[in-house]
Amino acid sequence: MISKKFIIKNPTGLHIRPAGKLCEAAMNYECHVGFRYGDNGSEANCKSILSILGACIRSGDTIELVCDGGDEEAAMEELSALVESGFGEIDKGDVQE
Repeated sequence: MISKKFIIKNPTGLHIRPAGKLCEAAMNYECHVGFRYGDNGSEANCKSILSILGACIRSGDTIELVCDGGDEEAAMEELSALVESGFGEIDKGDVQE
């Protein structure tokens, strides 16, 4: 199992379009892909768009992406890039580190 924390940077959070992108990418892997969020450590299943949307993740929220299984490293690499890119909703010039 591997995990990595991210701050959601796109202005609208995980609404339907970025949630769909995340779900579509996660479905390419056999490993479990999810993310933990909130103070109580709830977990959303990235292979379920309803689970992602149900987490109500907004811009500025922190999630911990979790991949567990045989292809976990490849999954983490692709999904990390997707999250870090703001799901294509932000320009690189807009990102403040």
